[in-house]
Amino acid sequence: MNLKGETAVVCGAGGFIGGHLVKSLMANGVKVVRAVDVKPVEDWYLVTEGVENLSLDLKDKANCMVAAEGVALVYQLAADMGGMGFIENNKALCMLSVLTNTHMLMAAQEKGVRRFFYSSSACVYNGEKQTNPNVVALKESDAYPALPEDGYGWEKLFSERMCRHFEEDYGLVCRMARYHNVYGPHGTWAGGREKAPAAICRKVIEAKNSGVHEINIWGDGKQTRSFMYIDDCVQGTQMIMESEIDEPINLGSSELVTINQLVDIVEDIAGIKLKRMYDLNAPKGVNGRNSDNTMIQEKLGWEPSIRLRDGMERTYRWIEREIATGAKGK
Repeated sequence: MNLKGETAVVCGAGGFIGGHLVKSLMANGVKVVRAVDVKPVEDWYLVTEGVENLSLDLKDKANCMVAAEGVALVYQLAADMGGMGFIENNKALCMLSVLTNTHMLMAAQEKGVRRFFYSSSACVYNGEKQTNPNVVALKESDAYPALPEDGYGWEKLFSERMCRHFEEDYGLVCRMARYHNVYGPHGTWAGGREKAPAAICRKVIEAKNSGVHEINIWGDGKQTRSFMYIDDCVQGTQMIMESEIDEPINLGSSELVTINQLVDIVEDIAGIKLKRMYDLNAPKGVNGRNSDNTMIQEKLGWEPSIRLRDGMERTYRWIEREIATGAKGK
């Protein structure tokens, strides 16, 4: 299905991925009528002109009805979330996002929306399959039997089921992508919600600027992850929304690295070597997680492909400029 010319609302548009998605959709011919986020518009990471930018709390169904009015497509990215330090310490807050997802589904169904995109997460995967840094890449079926990340992961898995049943019972076409660690410019890099790529960039820049050539790393640095650059994320999101893939599908890079290797990359970009201090009591998440991209290759003939080194260079340079201007990064 070609969505060019269709009308859309992006929920969570004041966030990192949502802000990029609005601009990408507009550039590709989708008319984003409305962009919505709980934050005041002046606090959004990216704001697109020519769009109705609204500050609404989408946990309230009445606000969801406003958001879904007169559009054919809903992109539901709104959620209370952040990096591992945030989701491990705010489980109830993360779970409350189920209100946003449920009310947006109800509003979409009642307002006659034709397609609904839901941004799920790799945190839905069974934790027992992620205990080894030398992890076998996670395929979509590995979400069951269910043992997701407590709080945030359970909310995402539950909302996937809601999407499935709204499609079965009401005919609302739903598409679901399980995002794996998205990073890039114009996102959070300080304040507690930042994820590992941005946090490491910030720490290396601060160490370089201060002359104190040390870096604090959460965990032992041996935990493994894959990281997807934002451009791949928004392209994959649009392809999945246009597809006929009814089931949740991985959207992530398959380039696996340890956190120590991620630090190596950022040190190389910065032209510096730092003494590493390991905080074994800090939140570090699962020991290993990677995306099995077999399904997306088979269904779409595509997978995220921007090299981590290239994406991290762009991210580092952006954060470096932000710090130089005195920005706070939240």
